[in-house]
Amino acid sequence: MNCNDAATLIAAYADGEADRLQRHSIEKHLLGCTHCAAKHQDLLALRARIRAEVPHYSAPAALRARVLVSLDTARRPVPARSRLSFDRWRWLSGGALAGCAATVLAWIIGTAVIDWRVNEDVAVEAVTSHVRATLGNHLIQVASSDQHTVKPWLSARLDYSPPVPDLQQEGFALIGGRLDNLDGHPVATLVYRIRDHNIDVFVRPESARTPPTALRTVRGFNVAHATGSGMDWLGVSDVSADVLTSFVQRLARGSGAP
Repeated sequence: MNCNDAATLIAAYADGEADRLQRHSIEKHLLGCTHCAAKHQDLLALRARIRAEVPHYSAPAALRARVLVSLDTARRPVPARSRLSFDRWRWLSGGALAGCAATVLAWIIGTAVIDWRVNEDVAVEAVTSHVRATLGNHLIQVASSDQHTVKPWLSARLDYSPPVPDLQQEGFALIGGRLDNLDGHPVATLVYRIRDHNIDVFVRPESARTPPTALRTVRGFNVAHATGSGMDWLGVSDVSADVLTSFVQRLARGSGAP
């Protein structure tokens, strides 16, 4: 086995998908080729990092029920057709039909998983944006405690006008805002401070999608969600979960917003 042959098998071998003969050949090659051995180690390291850092999601019970119903439907016998029709379309009963059924089932499962995960992944994306902005010193683009300064600045750069509540008297000081991206779209981000904690609040028009969970923790940061005043409010901070939840719900109620 040369390096070109090994290149097509290293990934399968790392994933445990190579057959016995392939395993024997690739293992023998890796013992004598430091270049391919390094590629193999890189794949193993990448797999370990993905398992350690990428969020894991358990499929909901509703998805399992949909899959079982789909399987039951696929197993139902097809009504007998005429001999002529059978002869004409007999290829459908072979690999083509199996392929179509598998494709449909994969589409159903994939759609259900995507629908379920898309909003939950927004929480992960929000935390990533919060950390990136904090570490990169880009937390604020318009620095002001005046809601009448922050709101026009954001509205001029978006296709919607986000509410900018002033909750200074309740202990949450508005310190500015910035533009960010969430779920592939520009979004207004309001920045508040309570004691020594910064809170990012992503504000975007309320959508018809199933909203993310009201509260969750991602990489040590709390993420709270609420809807109100025609907007989705997603808060991210290392402040305690109860404080963040109460604050985001208070924003969503809209009292005091300009």
